Amino acid sequence: MRLPILLASMVPFGLILWWLTGETLYKDPERPTITYITTFDPNRTDAEIVASNEANQEINDLREAHEEALADRKRELYKALGAAAGMDVEEIDRRAREARVAEEAAERAEREAAFGPVDQGAGSGVRSGEQGSEGGAGFESESPAP
Repeated sequence: MRLPILLASMVPFGLILWWLTGETLYKDPERPTITYITTFDPNRTDAEIVASNEANQEINDLREAHEEALADRKRELYKALGAAAGMDVEEIDRRAREARVAEEAAERAEREAAFGPVDQGAGSGVRSGEQGSEGGAGFESESPAP
């Protein structure tokens, strides 16, 4: 009975090997066709480009002002909560301001390390807290990109 038991025990192993060694050949997928979508009219003038950039910058400035107003409101709510809980909210506020200033300085240093020194004058595109909405269209160049 050794031989029939040996053959019966080898059948599952043989079936598994046969199944694993089977090769499946798939057809290569069809090469996709690319459709280019242009968002802007390629024939627009420099004046139209500048006007759209200024409109976008105005929207960004409004969004930034709204986010800053929300952050100020949130700070006031946390100050009220901290005062009600008996915390020294002025000390906490001073530490938070110092942390924000340090974070902005680190970000500015990282940006300068990556892109070189940035001119803080008009047209730099980089804003500090004092320059809020004075940056105009972000940055100006002699030939705006389309």
